[in-house]
Order: sequence, then structure tokens, then C-alpha cells
Amino acid sequence: MDLQRLVVDESVSTLFPPGVLLDELNDTPIETTVFDESVDRLSPDQGVVTFDYHEAFLDSGWVHCVLAGVDQFPFERFQDESTPLTNSTGIHGDAIGETVAGYVLAFARRLHQHIGNQQRRDWSQPDWDEAWTVDGETACVVGLGSLGRGIVDRLTGLGLDVVGVRRTPTPEPGVEEVYTPDDLLEAVSEARFVVLAVPLTDRTRGMVDGETFAAMDDDAYVINVGRGGVVDQAALVTALEDDLIAGAALDVFETEPLPDASPLWGMDDVIVSPHCGAFTRDYCNHVAALVDENVSRIRDGDDLVNRVV
Repeated sequence: MDLQRLVVDESVSTLFPPGVLLDELNDTPIETTVFDESVDRLSPDQGVVTFDYHEAFLDSGWVHCVLAGVDQFPFERFQDESTPLTNSTGIHGDAIGETVAGYVLAFARRLHQHIGNQQRRDWSQPDWDEAWTVDGETACVVGLGSLGRGIVDRLTGLGLDVVGVRRTPTPEPGVEEVYTPDDLLEAVSEARFVVLAVPLTDRTRGMVDGETFAAMDDDAYVINVGRGGVVDQAALVTALEDDLIAGAALDVFETEPLPDASPLWGMDDVIVSPHCGAFTRDYCNHVAALVDENVSRIRDGDDLVNRVV
């Protein structure tokens, strides 16, 4: 590929201003501009950095997604057009790990309740047996990739015992036992926190369903920082309403933004955040480093980092 130009789609503004990324790519040895679909026409000598998918991107020579999850991109179309697709996996572990640690501590120390009470000027202390400390509790981390690694490091640092789930049961530092998805029910059965950090694929879609919630203890919390489609959301609502589980912290949903009519908004012991668990002021720097690396690799004829298709 003879890469001559790199365009940044305005959709990256969900995470950071396009101009900030252009500044970070200032030393890239090719022209870099913001993509204007109404004016620009893409060609095989151009690369695209984007948050969203647009049909026009298939005419380019390479597409880089600023997200780790690329389930919104039609892989078969990219294969048919021989357009390489790369993603930003590997840069979110620290931010997601800290987000999960925040959810865990909020539930244990009842911080989410205090925030709600503050809005109502309600001076209500928790019951004597309502708050607890997380040292010695068990967390099951479903997905032990780069996101899972960041989560494991934070939770073990807080004193939790961690078990994990991934396709191959190879040992993982800090994880006491690794299960396969076939043993998911056993893996979650004794966990106070079940943390979902898997991408959305045909295998993971709906993997956490009513049977999974029934296998959990009634004092367990579900934390989803992967993709909304990994969870059967209707089954989750039912599990919360029927007190099969204690609560949930959700950063991702089947439909985003979460519809106003969703019962999740008003539920006790449910934390809703707007798909921002990976947000950090350094996000742009991390993406720029990946893009820079792949620009160099393309010009040198080397394999791309984080190639998905």
C-alpha cells in the first residue's frame, strides 16, 4: 500500500476533538486532515481514523478504529474489498481497571447511595450491616484480555480473590482459577462481583442470561464494561426486580443511549454510566501512538499492529 494521506473522521469527537489527534500526529510523515464526507473522496492511498463506520471507508487503503470493540464494522465487506481494519485494543486496561475498581468500592462503601441522597439533601447513614470492605471478597472476571488484565491488577490490589473465564484455561497471573465459557455457571457461583470484559461476538452475544443470574449468589453484583449485547438485558432487569442479584454497574447497553423508558435508570443499587469507562485525557495520545506505529509499518511493508481484518 502506497499510503499518502491520513484522514480523521469527525466521529472521533465522541472521545476527543479531531484537531487534538491531528496535533498528536503532527510528526507523521504523511498529510493528515479531518475527513469531510461531503467533499472528500477516499482512495487506496489514504487511511482513515474513525469512531463510526461509514460505507465510504471501504474505498480507502486502511481503516483504524479508535475503539477496541469493532462489532459495528462489517468484517465480510472489509475482506471482500481487501481493506485492512485495525483497532485500539491494548490501550484501555488502566482506565477500565480503575473504573471497575470504582464501581466495586462504590457498592461496598455505599457511595452511590450517598450521592443520590446528596441530591435530595437527605442525611441518611447506611444500616449498621449494610456497608462492607472488599478485602477477601471474590471477583469473577469474564474475559482476560487487555481489559481483563487491567481489572485483575486493580482488584487484586484491593485484596479481592480473582477467578477468570476465557476460551482457553491457561493460567493467568493474579487469577486463582481460570474457567472456560462452558463452566461459566460454576465460575460465577461464588463471586461477589461478576465483571464482564469480553467483546461482542457470535459466541459472547447473550452469554450472560437468566440461567447465569440464577447461578449467582443473591448478594452478587454484575459489572459490564464489555459490550451491552453480552448480557440479556431483559433477564438482567428481571433478576434485579426479583432480587436474584444485589445490583449492577453498567457502562454498556443493548441500545445506546439507554432509552428514557428503561427501568434501569430508577433501580436501587444500579449504577448507569454512559459508555465512558475507558475515557481518559490520555486516550488521544494512546490512539496516536498506535496510528503512528501502523503508518510506519505500512510504509515499511510490515504487518499491522492490532489488525482485525
